[in-house]
This record gives sequence, C-alpha cells and structure tokens, in this order.
Amino acid sequence: MEDVLIIGIAGGTGSGKTTVAKKIVAALPFQNVVLIDQDAYYRDQSHLSLEERLQVNYDHPNSIENDLLVDHLKDLRSGKEVEKPVYDFTNHSRSKEKVLIPPAPIVIVEGILILADPAVREELDIKVFVDTDADIRVFRRIRRDMNERGRSFMSVRNQYYKTVRPMHLQFVEPSKRWANIIIPEGGENNIALDLVINSLLHRINQLELSFRSEQNSE
Repeated sequence: MEDVLIIGIAGGTGSGKTTVAKKIVAALPFQNVVLIDQDAYYRDQSHLSLEERLQVNYDHPNSIENDLLVDHLKDLRSGKEVEKPVYDFTNHSRSKEKVLIPPAPIVIVEGILILADPAVREELDIKVFVDTDADIRVFRRIRRDMNERGRSFMSVRNQYYKTVRPMHLQFVEPSKRWANIIIPEGGENNIALDLVINSLLHRINQLELSFRSEQNSE
C-alpha cells in the first residue's frame, strides 16, 4: 500500500465539498477508493447535559478529534482497515456503532477544517479547497440543518452568527492558502471535477499496469 494517495477536500460549510467528494468517489472503481468525513470525528459530548452541548463551539478545530483522524489516515496508508466513528448531530454525541473502512489505493477525506490542522495536512498528498460564495453557502447550511439534522431556523441562524461565520473567517478561509487545487462553485464545476477525476483514473490505470507487470515477472 505504499502507493496510497490521500486527498483532502476542504471548504466552508455548504460550499459543496461533500458533493465534490461523492462525485469523485462515484466516478472511480469502488474497490479503489474510500471516503471519510471529518464530521464523524467530532468529540463525544455525552458527558455534558443537552443544554451544555448546545453551547459548544462545533466550528472550532478543538471540537474535532483530529488525533484519531490522523491515526486512521496513517493506518489506511499502511494497508490497515479502520473503525470510523458515527456521530449523532441531533444529540451531539457519538453513537456506539462504528463504520469499518477498508484500505484502498485512494483515500478521500472531506471536511471544513481538513486544511486547518497541520497534522492532518501532513497526511494529505493532494489538498483541494472548494470555494463558494457566502450567500450560497449559508442557504445550503440552513436547508441541510433543518432537513437532515432536525434544527429550527432560529437555531441555525444563531449558530451561524455566533460561531460558523467567525470560525470560517478565522480558520477555514485562511486554510485555502494550503490548497494545491481550488475549485470554484463546488459540485457544479464540471470542468474542474473532470480534470481531477481523469487524473485519478490515470493513476489507477498506472497502478494496475504496474501490478500486472509484477505478476508477469514472477
């Protein structure tokens, strides 16, 4: 597994980074790629009351257990499977269940703070930043949190002004400078997506040719 390629996809909340990641995964042979979401690594808050959990700043890097994420990326690079946590966004706590992630030649990890943490960046071979206008991002955030995470409009609005926007300006936006590739307008930018996907398909083909050559030489 020395040829494992780890790709980090970052961007502000609602930027379309998850869509970009999923489109890349869907375009590659399933046995060659796995996807990890940084959101799964939010720290468990079950030791706090629900009232206290609602006060936690979930947009600060400290809210994520990046040490565990880094360990998992190292394990995947060395050919080991990992047990990814499952996070409950309604109760702000980790589930007892875990998801088994097998090793693969291409590992994609996505999240708003992927490029903000030096230890995580160190594990990334390719760093991508999805850059989308703020007004589009905030509407997507509202729709997602209300439809998928059981939040009210007022709670989403309050969180946006209290932590989401300030943390974006402090941590997410500055992390763009570490990106190798910047994709404007997220999953709608088909030209950028095609370039990334074709590059990865070429890499997979090269790995397969190398493997066949080794097999024939034996």
